[in-house]
Amino acid sequence: MFEKETNPLDNASLESSALQRQARDGKIPVTVWQIGIMMFLMNISFVMAYSFSGLYLKHILGASAIGIGVLEGFCEMISHLMKLFSGMLSDFFRRRKGIMVVGYVFSVLSRPLLAVSNSFILVFSARMMERFGNGVQASPRDAIIADVAPRKRIGASYGLKRSLAYVGSLLGGVLGILAMKATGNNYQAVFGLASIPAAIALVLLLVFVKEPKRFEHPAITSEVPMPSPKLKPKFSFKNFKYLGLSFWLLMTVNAVFMMSRMNETFLILRMNEGFHVDPMFAPIVMIVFNIGTTLSSYPVGLLGDRFDRKKLLFFGISALLLADIIMFSATTRAVMYLGVLFWGIQLGSTQNVFVSLIAEQVPEDLRGTGLGVYWLVNAIAAFCADSLAGKVAHHFSLNGIFVSSGIIGVIALFALLIMLHMVSPTRKK
Repeated sequence: MFEKETNPLDNASLESSALQRQARDGKIPVTVWQIGIMMFLMNISFVMAYSFSGLYLKHILGASAIGIGVLEGFCEMISHLMKLFSGMLSDFFRRRKGIMVVGYVFSVLSRPLLAVSNSFILVFSARMMERFGNGVQASPRDAIIADVAPRKRIGASYGLKRSLAYVGSLLGGVLGILAMKATGNNYQAVFGLASIPAAIALVLLLVFVKEPKRFEHPAITSEVPMPSPKLKPKFSFKNFKYLGLSFWLLMTVNAVFMMSRMNETFLILRMNEGFHVDPMFAPIVMIVFNIGTTLSSYPVGLLGDRFDRKKLLFFGISALLLADIIMFSATTRAVMYLGVLFWGIQLGSTQNVFVSLIAEQVPEDLRGTGLGVYWLVNAIAAFCADSLAGKVAHHFSLNGIFVSSGIIGVIALFALLIMLHMVSPTRKK
């Protein structure tokens, strides 16, 4: 499946390819569009299926809240661990697509398995397959975009990909509600329908997405040179030291910021308990959330290609603080949904900037590793954020989670200021 060595005779064609990419600096490569459309379809499928999986476990299969929590937590842990290892593997083999295919196959197969599941074990297996597949394909997928995107269009490329994905999530929420109504609240039928867009996405990956040619010589950071330019990196955690000081400072800021971002499930619970929103319409929260991410991701990507990306993080973190203030003070559904909108804006803004900075700062042959570390940091921080939010909600109130989120968000702003003083701004070429 993987070709481990690059033929030196191909250097001329690789250099020609590089020149062609530089000549197309004003355009987003077709590969980015293809991956964006695939994510659009996969997110339709994901939201259709998994917006209702928790309700299915609780109301149909009689699972306890503790059981559901253990299931979700374990599956998310596996997903993020696979993001790290798949990114490292894609750097080692110097190939991305083959690993992506493996991940997509697992994700696609999880949908029909969920549709026929009639026990907690089967649902757990389906959820595990989906998260495993998602983790395997995520880092190579993001690395491919950095491989093909011209340097001046990295932010816009990531922004376009994420916007298409968020539109898919938005549409998936709408289709999920319609499917539930059309099938008379038949969860398994909805899970079966969710298999269709996922299968189409796999076909698009197999037929249309082409493996980009990789350079024979790995890129060098301004901070740490890669060893032996004629040898590809080994599959080793020792490669972490070659990611550079700027990367690790960025991950520190990311870790603090992510600890302020509890899962959107808490927003759904707040709407349900505080504003008596019917569980059938739970996807509306995700729809509004994804409108915010869609509206912010691509514009922030464009701005990042023109200005210092690190400073744009102030906008994203400020959007989180504003969302916390709005949702804490909300007394009506409309105001609460406005806060959810800004909650989406902060995610669309910050994830785009973090990923674009990683693509720029780490050596080309360690992009998959850098992105894998990013997702692992996100996982650990998200676990801490959700644990904290759960304790605050239990001992105080669901509304109290917005206070704790805001306090940590302010700390993230100070961490960003410290980073900006320690590292010079990214120069735009």
